[in-house]
Amino acid sequence: MTDPYASAPPLLAARGLRFARNDEPVFGPLDFAVDAGEALLIRGDNGAGKTTLLRVLAGLLQAEAGRIEIDGHGTDVPARTRALAYLGHLPALKADLGALENLEFLCGLQGRRRGQSSDAAMRIVGLDGYQDALARQLSAGQKKRLSLARIWLSPAPVWLLDEPYANLDLDGIELVNRMVQAHLREGGAALVTTHGAYAAPPVRTRELILERPA
Repeated sequence: MTDPYASAPPLLAARGLRFARNDEPVFGPLDFAVDAGEALLIRGDNGAGKTTLLRVLAGLLQAEAGRIEIDGHGTDVPARTRALAYLGHLPALKADLGALENLEFLCGLQGRRRGQSSDAAMRIVGLDGYQDALARQLSAGQKKRLSLARIWLSPAPVWLLDEPYANLDLDGIELVNRMVQAHLREGGAALVTTHGAYAAPPVRTRELILERPA
């Protein structure tokens, strides 16, 4: 069977990407790419720069050197933010808004995946019935599920998922895997940081190992 993405440029690529903090190297230079329908699994010890790398790609930190490409083209930060959806360690929710209000607010800022509603996203992540619950009243696991609903609603083709399995039970881990599988089937891509060998989506995967600078 012919791979429909084989002749297309990578959805996301990095060329000579390097980051330093206070003149101390954190990672790089790095060269990697992730194609449509593929996940890039980013492994490494604490302090190896996994979170920093995702934050650089998302435009939250400035790289010291290198180039970031979307669909084969160099991009500025505003263009990358339209192409990338970032799930960090913090839930990125407004504590005094309800769960559904949070999703509607974020969709107003970032756009919405075609054909998807906030109510449907809450059902997908197992939060049906919590639409009116304030974000500050949710447990850590429920906040993570609500953040996953936000990612699911994003129209961005590339997901940056920093430890997406944290604070989730086994059902939650399976939820993440199903979401990543569905996103890749639709032609998206995902970058996933993880510590545990068990925590990796069962999809077509490349691997990037980060090591602490000597």
